[in-house]
Amino acid sequence: MNQHPSREVLPAAQRVADKAFNSLEKFLHIEALSGVVLLIAAAVALIWANSPAAASYEHLWHTPLSIALGDHAISYSLHFWINDALMTVFFLVVGMEIRREIHEGALADIKLATLPVVAACGGVLVPALLYLSLNGSDELRRGWAVPTATDIAFAVGVLALLGRSVPASVRVFLLALAIIDDIVAVLIIALFYSGGLDALGFVIAGAGILLVLGLQWIGVGSAYAYLLPGALLWYGLLKTGAHPTLAGVVLGLMTPVRPVKVIEQPLQLAKQAIQDFAEREQASHGDTNELLVPIRQLRQAQRELLPPVTRVQMALHPWVAFLVMPLFALANAGVSLAGVDLDDGGSLAVLTGVALALVAGKPLGVLSCSWLAVRMGLCSLPAGINWSWMTLIGCLAGIGFTMSIFIANLAFAQQELLSAAKLGVLIASLIAGVIGLAFGRVLAARAVGQSGRVLGPDSRPRS
Repeated sequence: MNQHPSREVLPAAQRVADKAFNSLEKFLHIEALSGVVLLIAAAVALIWANSPAAASYEHLWHTPLSIALGDHAISYSLHFWINDALMTVFFLVVGMEIRREIHEGALADIKLATLPVVAACGGVLVPALLYLSLNGSDELRRGWAVPTATDIAFAVGVLALLGRSVPASVRVFLLALAIIDDIVAVLIIALFYSGGLDALGFVIAGAGILLVLGLQWIGVGSAYAYLLPGALLWYGLLKTGAHPTLAGVVLGLMTPVRPVKVIEQPLQLAKQAIQDFAEREQASHGDTNELLVPIRQLRQAQRELLPPVTRVQMALHPWVAFLVMPLFALANAGVSLAGVDLDDGGSLAVLTGVALALVAGKPLGVLSCSWLAVRMGLCSLPAGINWSWMTLIGCLAGIGFTMSIFIANLAFAQQELLSAAKLGVLIASLIAGVIGLAFGRVLAARAVGQSGRVLGPDSRPRS
């Protein structure tokens, strides 16, 4: 019996297209895939920057791009629009992740949040101190924050490659640690890597925030309505001298965690809209204008089924994972090896400091501070996590990439030091990823073996 008789009347090309788009939608939500795309973009940038076409790589990102309105124009390089404008969308998603975790996730309960907070602080403090111990001059010390960040996409992607044998609590803990890491990174950017502050910029940014609050107060739920206030906030922060991508974090933290209050519940509104649509369609005699009202009501009901923080994050995820972050990697990971002079003591010290702080400092900081917190009775290990899994989490925390490269761009104005810092991040992230994947496979195989002994048909221990 055909379970989908309606599909048989569709043209073959449309059936194939529907199946392809459904598969693509599922494909785009595979977490490990976003890490793979990011890695490919970084590899392309690295190869391009060291190929005979290296000049075209540099020329492309320095191409000016202008936005003009009458006599007023804003003109910056393509590199600026990617790093300072497009990455605002990435930070918006980061802000919404933080908002959700504070509301209902690992940061909602102080008891649950204590250990990942302590672990993340250790994963920031120890790498920073390790870097500073290797870089004494004022110019080199500006890079202390480069090895303090964890790349969520890469870290979770490596964990996803290990399969279902990894306890769910390990993934939750890694996500919580990475999100807290992002909070610290955002604070570091705001406090240590922002220029002189301009009062006029604060007025413009404040106007943007007031507009957002006003729209929320009158119950506007459409995300498009917040584009103008968001642009005002971004431009205001740019004028202040603070990094404009912080506008994304502010908007993310302001995104409501509950649906907009409506007179009727969304499900009830959807049922009424569908019934009204059916009645109007029968009585419309081909006049499609009669159908616009129930369609509008149905869209409103669909929008309010999920809280804005969830709905907007789901909508932005594919764009961030497969456009924003790969573009950022393509524009920033192209380190010319010819431009990295390891005979220069400063460049070598920066590269060594960043790489060692990420690969060794991150796991050391995460593990040592976590062990101290548990030993002092401040918290306990979550269910399903032992110290072996915590070691894996520490190793994966050493994958810095996106945020580390972002901070490196803010820390170093000298091209030789910037290239050395980026190369250190790339090398360290690769090493940390390989170590995490190898060690994780050992732990996963051990977990499968223990599960087989416990749940197998013969429950007796096997020799």
